[in-house]
Amino acid sequence: MRVEVIRAWPHRFESVALEVSAGATVADALAASGFADAEHTGVAVHGVNATSATVLNEGDRVEVLRPLLIDPKEARRRRARG
Repeated sequence: MRVEVIRAWPHRFESVALEVSAGATVADALAASGFADAEHTGVAVHGVNATSATVLNEGDRVEVLRPLLIDPKEARRRRARG
């Protein structure tokens, strides 16, 4: 079955399309994509938080989540100050 693994930064992204066996997990897809060693705070499947044990389905998009650069509350305060 085909799945896609994506990691993104501001203004660029990397995407790897993979063919994995039925019953493959998020951990399997990350290992096959080469993104398993990348710094990340979590993973999501189609925008929904997932674990490394989450079983994938045909056409799933695994998203590697990166750490936040700034606390969202602090970002809003800075924008409000102008």
